[in-house]
Amino acid sequence: MTNDDLPIGRRVARWRVRRSMTQQMLADRLRRSKSWVDKIERGARTLDRYSVIQELAHVLRVDPEVLLGQPQSSPAGTPDGVDDIRAALARYDIPQAPPQTDELRRQVGHAWLTYQHAHYGQLVRLLPGLLDAAQGARSAELLVHAYRITSSLLVKLGEADLAWLAADRAMSTAADDPLLAAAATISVGQALRVQNRDRLALAALLPAANRVLSHPTRSGDHEVSGAFGDQTARKAHDHGGEGQGGGEGEGDHRGRAVGGTLLVQAALAAAGCGEHRRADELTDRAAGITASLRGCDDTHRTSFGPVAVELARVLVATSRGDTVEALQRHTTVVRREAWRRLPAEYRGAYLVDVARAYLQVGDLRRAARALVDADSVAPAEVRCRPLARTVIADVARAQPAPAGVARLATLVGLTR
Repeated sequence: MTNDDLPIGRRVARWRVRRSMTQQMLADRLRRSKSWVDKIERGARTLDRYSVIQELAHVLRVDPEVLLGQPQSSPAGTPDGVDDIRAALARYDIPQAPPQTDELRRQVGHAWLTYQHAHYGQLVRLLPGLLDAAQGARSAELLVHAYRITSSLLVKLGEADLAWLAADRAMSTAADDPLLAAAATISVGQALRVQNRDRLALAALLPAANRVLSHPTRSGDHEVSGAFGDQTARKAHDHGGEGQGGGEGEGDHRGRAVGGTLLVQAALAAAGCGEHRRADELTDRAAGITASLRGCDDTHRTSFGPVAVELARVLVATSRGDTVEALQRHTTVVRREAWRRLPAEYRGAYLVDVARAYLQVGDLRRAARALVDADSVAPAEVRCRPLARTVIADVARAQPAPAGVARLATLVGLTR
């Protein structure tokens, strides 16, 4: 029996197991009983409401049409090749002729740019070969970067468990290099957060931030900066000197951007745990660090700066239910020149989150506008991510659907 022939309950069970959930865990996240989940999976209860299927899909981090067994239109959906990445992560044999370090550095730099431009289909094809090359090389820092790129992409594609594996590999590879380990922790935190394990993410992120910001750090970054010091990365990092004071004594020159990013990620994790005051304190601390970062190379591709902190404030405010404040901040921050200098991936992902915030206050027109803007900035953010397709479905259900969203719904293979 093929996957398309499976009853919907069997598909739910398969994705639940793939996401490492028990029936009770799935029931808790749906605010339903374990018995309800069991009956759905056994086919004893019929799933005949699209809104319930959509809710299940959201918790399982898949497109609703995946549960329905309906084919998705190209080019939307997860790019082919994730299984090749999985196979590359599973290989432990070292190539006989590892590439030259300079060539590998060039390949890693190209992969980072491909990710920041949100060319996810291209990156899926690049990563298996890059992982093979990096795992056979003798450069820990380049291997850490390769694992981090892999983890970041897999988070986007809804492969959270595989993303965590790649992030964990980055941590192991970083070994005793404190700055590399701190950068790898960013990936660990993101992989945990996308699995709704915010408390575990906070427990990893905050100590790492404190370590890197409290002590001068040494790393092999001088070897990497030549490859990663391109104009795009520098512009993404230099957010116009809009620092808010303080923080100049925290960490050394190269550690502050990584430490600040860890604080931002920790703030988002704290908000996810319901610790809103702590989230505000962490964003305030991150804002203080931005004052001393003007002109600093973004070696570890963090895109950290004042605008990144302000975007985090929007998401934290949304998380605690202060949607009006969040959207006021949003309107202000996207008018800044520094906003347009952020990588396309960063802006696209943020706009999808803002669309969700507009949905919370029932403003479907602005939610649609945010989705259309996200698609124009980074189409793969909208067309490849299960989360984005769920937001599109929510907006497209309106009668009539707001301008632009009906087209997006068709592009990603959704039907109402």
